[in-house]
Amino acid sequence: MIRPSALAIAAALALSGGLSACANMPMTEVAGPQVPTQVQYVADAHSHARPEIARVHHVDLNLTADFDRRMLAGTASLDITAEPGAGEIILDIRDLDIHGVRSDDGPLDYTIGDESPFMGKPLTIAIPFTEGRIHIDYSTRPEAAALQWLTPQQTAGGQLPYLFSQGQAILTRTWIPTQDSPGIRQTYSARITVPEDMKAVMSAEMLTPGGERTPDGRRAFRFRLDNPVPPYLIAIGVGDIAFQPLGARTGVYTEPSMLERSAAEFPEVEAMVEAAEELYGPYIWGRYDLLVLPPSFPFGGMENPRLTFATPTIIAGDRSLVSLVAHELAHSWSGNLVTNATWDDFWLNEGFTVYFENRIMEAIYGPERAEMLRALEWTSLQAEMAELPPEDQSLHLNLAGRDPDEGMTAIAYDKGAFFLRTIERTVGRDRFDGWLRGYFDRNAYRPMTTAMFLADIREHLIAGDAALEAALQMDAWIYGPGLPSNAVQPASNAFTEVEAQVQAFVNGTPAAQLNTGDWVTQEWQHFLGTLPEIMTDAQLADLDRAFGLSEAGNSEILFAWLMIAVRHQYDPAVPALEQFLTGMGRRKFTQPLYVALMAEGDWGRPLAQRIYEEARSGYHPITTGSADPVVRAE
Repeated sequence: MIRPSALAIAAALALSGGLSACANMPMTEVAGPQVPTQVQYVADAHSHARPEIARVHHVDLNLTADFDRRMLAGTASLDITAEPGAGEIILDIRDLDIHGVRSDDGPLDYTIGDESPFMGKPLTIAIPFTEGRIHIDYSTRPEAAALQWLTPQQTAGGQLPYLFSQGQAILTRTWIPTQDSPGIRQTYSARITVPEDMKAVMSAEMLTPGGERTPDGRRAFRFRLDNPVPPYLIAIGVGDIAFQPLGARTGVYTEPSMLERSAAEFPEVEAMVEAAEELYGPYIWGRYDLLVLPPSFPFGGMENPRLTFATPTIIAGDRSLVSLVAHELAHSWSGNLVTNATWDDFWLNEGFTVYFENRIMEAIYGPERAEMLRALEWTSLQAEMAELPPEDQSLHLNLAGRDPDEGMTAIAYDKGAFFLRTIERTVGRDRFDGWLRGYFDRNAYRPMTTAMFLADIREHLIAGDAALEAALQMDAWIYGPGLPSNAVQPASNAFTEVEAQVQAFVNGTPAAQLNTGDWVTQEWQHFLGTLPEIMTDAQLADLDRAFGLSEAGNSEILFAWLMIAVRHQYDPAVPALEQFLTGMGRRKFTQPLYVALMAEGDWGRPLAQRIYEEARSGYHPITTGSADPVVRAE
């Protein structure tokens, strides 16, 4: 039987008046802001889904983790709402094996469409209802891009394997058949069965902390999240995982051998939650825990609800890199609660979060630390803008036909944050804070667009003030390249002192005689970033000997030093470089180092290729996806 396409159904419904601009979305009982009963769905170039016709609003997973076959297998049961006459729902899948689709009453017809770059395939399922549940029996493939299966040797403990997921931006479809668009929010529940000696954790409330014994000797863990989230925030980790509380509603999960060090790094997490609530309202997600992952995790952190996934590269031993935790915590409001509707407006997630992160850091560590962070962001932004074409320097992007990861640049993060700081500076902090807290409340659980942001700020902050509208230059910030004329470069007094020490070194003062005192990480980053472009081997050796840079336990300092060493083809730093690149897979560090090595011709290219071939099997697909075109370009 040939079924009409979703496009034809949409056109017919629209002509008949049966398709409203806002489709009904079931109400979910949650603490804090209420889920809206009407949602404006936005066309998403990175999803096959047509939520205005039929949409998923709850995902229930029953999966078993098979480490021998590197496979999750089982059933995804989806609760669906459809418009009258729809007849079908379209899901996103990529590298999934679909074994059957059924309703509670029996099998359902389905078709799998053609593969599209980055997007995978559409899974179109016939549905005989406007409200109901379907069950999809499926399994993942070993190459599923969201999942990384680690051998015991790739973990800290070395005894048990490990699994973790990373769904952002459009990788959830590689392990869950659903509508994988940030604008289609879904609640979820799960039963995850794992080997008897392992523990599963998810970005949801853990209903069975100790697991349930299964007849075949394994353990099953149950989870539920009643706050609807974009599907990229559905996340899982399985391994030898222990837990230690940090406060009444905060704690850290990690491998047992990492637990003491990890807990010691994050004593301020509870205070961070309190500071964030003081700024912009109650934390609605219940708990805020951290999962410190094995070193192959490709990002610094991922803001999965209730359970931030974090790289061990932030474990410096001196609590100096906790701004990352402040960043992921801030996402509980900007990103998790108010989410970009599509990846073209990624800045609505990240620009707001960088701004909010800085406010948390200021509240906990004081204005000077916050100013240093802003100054580093300015430097990073300037460097990245110099490499980006003008069309990729605007906050609102056009990523159609491109991998949405291409929008994950300093533009979304730092230009977005400087835009918000410009508004704060222009209207005053108290007035800006009042608007921003209201923005989170008014738009909770809504997929946001830049147009909606502009409408909100014009109604609730600018309020018809033409002079203020002109002073803010909002269209220039959002749609134009570079930075508008009202952007203000941060000025850090601490960095002025750092620059004096750089000048002293340039003038011949031995490194050991520089006044580095009790510098924090940000001062060291600025010091290393301000050193001359060209230095002698003797100067490099002096710096390394005086400050132990090649042995630095702080990943940000070590990375900055290794970038200098590569630029100068400094052989004594090669062992540290090799250990760093083979010991972790954080893309923020690996990608620039491989690019820098490949640019160094006969010295760096063979080194990059040798290290990469050794390290590649331990990297997440997100990391290899970026590095392969660089190192394997030939």
